Amino acid sequence: MRLLFASPLLALAAPALAQTPPTPPDAFITGGDSITIGAGAVFLPDYEGSDDYQITPAPGAIGSIDGHNFQLAGNRFSFDLIPNKPGPGLDVQLGPIGVLNLNRSRAAGIDDPRVRALGGRGAGIELGGFVGLGRTGVITSEYDRLSVSLSVRHDVAGAHGSTIWQPTVNYTTPLSRKALVGLFVSAERAGQGYADAYFTVRPDQVAASGLPAFRARAGWKNYTIGALGAVALTGDLLRGWKLVGGGTYNRMLGDFRASPVVSIAGKTAPWFGVLGVAYTF
Repeated sequence: MRLLFASPLLALAAPALAQTPPTPPDAFITGGDSITIGAGAVFLPDYEGSDDYQITPAPGAIGSIDGHNFQLAGNRFSFDLIPNKPGPGLDVQLGPIGVLNLNRSRAAGIDDPRVRALGGRGAGIELGGFVGLGRTGVITSEYDRLSVSLSVRHDVAGAHGSTIWQPTVNYTTPLSRKALVGLFVSAERAGQGYADAYFTVRPDQVAASGLPAFRARAGWKNYTIGALGAVALTGDLLRGWKLVGGGTYNRMLGDFRASPVVSIAGKTAPWFGVLGVAYTF
């Protein structure tokens, strides 16, 4: 059988509201087909770098069919084109990824009047791919999993028109047949278009927003550290209902941190949290 369960909920942000959250840890895999669906409440910033928060519902799904892993997590979808072999061993990952970036796409949903005065942004459609290498059976047992991956995506809708690079390291391990924990570390490097769209304050925006003019430059945007846990409510982690919880610490970097949108109107270290339920069948 295959247990394919991480927390897609941890990567969720309501499509109507949010920026792109970090990718959650890879699934814990032992062989066979599986699908997990879930829903929960996500606590997240109004915009990337905001110090105002909202609670919003979010769905998600993660699964494996014929060895091909897929994940739909709110505004993010990925599919591994290279099938996994059951049991411990190496796993080569390669496939497409797509993200619907709705950061500041609804100015009306932003509490801070200064950032709201900067106006809304169009929805970004970020398409690209990912490569990675994982291993099942690393430290605690033949079922724990460590992986390293790199995704690259480019906005094709013109919202920011630039490229985002995202390296990620994931580790998940079962504590028993009824409990699982995971950790991950990730970072993002964003292009000049992204910096201009979301973190630059133009001179003509100063009077309306009250924020000083600032030209943000491309570079490393943030790093993220996250953790999750899952506990089986019925049966075990292979099947049935689970309680899922987790959170991430996100640290803004460079000009993205220095931007008045963050340093004056927002927060340099926003965080995400989630609590929900999921079902594996």
